[in-house]
Amino acid sequence: QVELVESGGGSVQAGGSLRLSCTASGYAGRRFPTTYSMAWFRQAPGTEERERVACIENGGTTEYADSVKGRFTISQEKAEENAKKMLHLQMNNLKPEDTAMYYCAAFVCYRDYVNLRDLGNIRPASWGQGTQVTVSS
Repeated sequence: QVELVESGGGSVQAGGSLRLSCTASGYAGRRFPTTYSMAWFRQAPGTEERERVACIENGGTTEYADSVKGRFTISQEKAEENAKKMLHLQMNNLKPEDTAMYYCAAFVCYRDYVNLRDLGNIRPASWGQGTQVTVSS
């Protein structure tokens, strides 16, 4: 099991940029399995759906939702000394429809799905508290 802490959210005007970060560590100080793929999801206000935003495999292969391709970039880094994993999401040219709570997760980079419900009962084992992104027009 992993512990996840997201940060970097905020309020910006349309066209602006934000960089989200996520620190992933093993539960109760255990070493994080750094081979895990990592993903960003978001949940828009008033909805219960968590939409896939981007995913990155340990080897660096990335996947993006069509709605964010060309605007968002997912990246990762590993802090060798404490075996945590850092995940980032650079968001450029933000639009009001990007307004949502953003979550990171250790999760397989499945292909061709929009929302988690498209995967049936498959879910990440744990979530962080999320970080709010608000884009005004």
